[in-house]
Amino acid sequence: MSKPREKVMTIDEVVAQLSDGMTIGIGGWGPRRKPMALVRAILRSDLKDLTIVSWGGADVGLLARAGKIKKLVYAFVSLDSIPLEPNFQRARQNGTIPEIVELDEGMFQTGLYAAAQRLPFLPMRAGLGSDVLVNNPWIKTVTSPYPMDTAENADVYEELTAVPALKLDVALVHLNRADAHGNAAYLGPDPYFDDLFVQAADKAFVSVEQIVDTAGLTVDTPVQRLLISRMMVDGVVETPNGAHFTVCTPDYERDEKFQKAYAAAAGGSDEDWAAFEERFLSGDEDAYQAAVVAFHAELEGAK
Repeated sequence: MSKPREKVMTIDEVVAQLSDGMTIGIGGWGPRRKPMALVRAILRSDLKDLTIVSWGGADVGLLARAGKIKKLVYAFVSLDSIPLEPNFQRARQNGTIPEIVELDEGMFQTGLYAAAQRLPFLPMRAGLGSDVLVNNPWIKTVTSPYPMDTAENADVYEELTAVPALKLDVALVHLNRADAHGNAAYLGPDPYFDDLFVQAADKAFVSVEQIVDTAGLTVDTPVQRLLISRMMVDGVVETPNGAHFTVCTPDYERDEKFQKAYAAAAGGSDEDWAAFEERFLSGDEDAYQAAVVAFHAELEGAK
């Protein structure tokens, strides 16, 4: 019997699979379990003119500040304890993202469902009567072919929003553990929608805190936490602390002190941001992680 194919890759090998103009879905939720090591690798690359699809956090902020986003499809862009991601705020105020599609959170989810099922759209009620349809007039409505199911409305056919599929060229997600074949598990309280991102994409790459033997995926956690199957995955990358500075429960919580420093630089002068970039974003992932360790050592030393 043949064994499943091993799909272990490096960060740079994943980015080498990407190209200008791609539609890239980034999993996680705001400042929670984002594939930040992969996002930082995109920052270091020459990639441009990207369409980014995300329940956004610093992933969107960083890529927007770097001028890599041609089109952004999002439901929100937040750091939770900092309600509006400051680099995103700056980009919106300055109009530096050429095309914006802001969707209701439920519409965003439904768009991923449609893409995952290889459908052009799915109907839902969200969006009706809202400015989502005013600001996105290309989103159409459809009339149900079935009458409403009450006697007094027997001849009434409901109008619904036709949410277009959010089809992705590539999905990038971060989970806690995976095996070498791409089976991946989350250990925190919420799966978010990482499985939908992966299913909606032509290719999917998973970064994880730890690559383990397949049997180790369920040694101390229920099999139901195996969110992603190897059948959905094209590559898996071991990136310890790879979601930093977002939360990756139970491995680590959000780095609030670093997030505060990030937000201060993003919301400050061009010189403030340049200094942050030079210190934390000018090198590879190992250099970033070392700079974060030094940052916290300085904070401790200042007490």
